Amino acid sequence: MVHIRDVWVNWFEGEENGYNVCDFHEWRSDDRIEVLDQAILVYVTPNLFHYIENDLSDLPEELLSEVHQQSYLRKNMSRIQLDYCFIATDGERIIAIDTMGYKTPIRKSRLTPRQEQMVYEQLKQNEWKQFDLTLDVQKDYHILSPSPEDLWGLTRRERQLKQLLYMALDQLYSTGTDAEVRYWYTEWSPNDYVRIQMLNRDEAWEQLYSEIRQGWTERHHQLCEALVRGQAFFEKLWELEHGTSVK
Repeated sequence: MVHIRDVWVNWFEGEENGYNVCDFHEWRSDDRIEVLDQAILVYVTPNLFHYIENDLSDLPEELLSEVHQQSYLRKNMSRIQLDYCFIATDGERIIAIDTMGYKTPIRKSRLTPRQEQMVYEQLKQNEWKQFDLTLDVQKDYHILSPSPEDLWGLTRRERQLKQLLYMALDQLYSTGTDAEVRYWYTEWSPNDYVRIQMLNRDEAWEQLYSEIRQGWTERHHQLCEALVRGQAFFEKLWELEHGTSVK
């Protein structure tokens, strides 16, 4: 067994998509950073790594048995033993996991560049048992769990705001009238007013959704702010991510 010492972790809890587990350069001063006094390192196949990174389902029993009580959290002057906490790598990517005593990867973190380098060095210096996933798991992306392609190239704040925009758009589809859907499509594309008025509700929503999926621009920002205005839950998410209240 190989262990890595003094591992800084910035846990992202309950994230089913790896793009929401931020890389070190996107960590913020108000993130809660913890230190693992030691963490066991396991070598996994790319298929299993993808499953760990992008799912919240049960981990393989063989892997859980290997990592059981092999990692410790440093808290003040104490070492706290963790039931199922480990660092996984497929030789290219690296992620830290803590199941919080369950069998699913509830908390996930990237590592600092220094710790990542230590992982790569250990891979070269040791013989490894490689853990695999026997299941053939296909990830199902949708508007509330968007494809990574929708978020490529965006900053942490832009990713969060775009997912908030998707949440607001999903609610619009569920509760908005035909006129409301056409109105918001017109807000996005005012030059298409006449054409949009000829669309039915589903056509207008689908075309709006299709057009906002690429990138993040000032138009996306303005549409998101307008859609969440007056909705307390969405406004709170806006304020948490944007740092200011909705105008």
